[in-house]
Amino acid sequence: MSYSSFLSRTGLIAVYLLLISCGGVITEKDSAPTKVPDVSQIPDAVPKYEPRSKYGNPAQYEVFGKRYYTLTSAEGYREKGIASWYGTKFHGRRTSSGETYDMYEMTAAHKTLPLPSYAEVTNLENGRKVIVKVNDRGPFHGNRLIDLSYSAATKLGIVAKGTGLVEVRTITPGKLQKTALSPEAEKTTPEKPVGSALMFLQVGAFSSRSRAEQVKNRLQQDFTDNIIIEPFEAVQGTLYRVRMGPVADVAYGDNLSEKLFDIGFRDSHIVIE
Repeated sequence: MSYSSFLSRTGLIAVYLLLISCGGVITEKDSAPTKVPDVSQIPDAVPKYEPRSKYGNPAQYEVFGKRYYTLTSAEGYREKGIASWYGTKFHGRRTSSGETYDMYEMTAAHKTLPLPSYAEVTNLENGRKVIVKVNDRGPFHGNRLIDLSYSAATKLGIVAKGTGLVEVRTITPGKLQKTALSPEAEKTTPEKPVGSALMFLQVGAFSSRSRAEQVKNRLQQDFTDNIIIEPFEAVQGTLYRVRMGPVADVAYGDNLSEKLFDIGFRDSHIVIE
């Protein structure tokens, strides 16, 4: 190996190690701090223009055999999914953007958003909203959309459960609208369940209705869960989405994903409607 090739490879390894510095790839058990802070006194992140992280935005990267492609822009990003959180095990570690993770700040990790980005995260089960700075990569669990700092997760009310159904909407600095609840409003506004968040496990999306029917028939041989085919008008034409559910909870969805993986369906993931 030439010296220049060695340097190139070393640089890639360094980027990889930085990308996974927090982000949920450490297998040790995480936990909340022993002294719980008053999160109502912790302000949301304030979106501002910042330069892109030097090492946190490779065009693509691979973790656990899966390749991810970093978005060139955060503009217009909006997606529903499952949020998890990370706390003491990562507190003080370096994030993928190069910043130090502080579980008491309003931050988050995402697999593909540019670093840094800012996003409004809404808990679809109770209506709470927070604004976070996305400065890390992860979570690298197949059915997770975003990893929240301890404080952000606490304000959203998902720490006790471990996960929550959320919508993530990016915010462009200079275009911020006041949508998150202030600490004063949080004290006087009762939580109101949204009630429209349903989880499904999407097995695949196919351009052929007959192929979707074949997959449905195959699944019915091994599963008693409700299986549906939903037509969806995409840019490339009609797609037929094969879904299982509604799924009762995140743990059951994860269990279904593992079983599907074992029989050859490796791209299943939880979607929220």
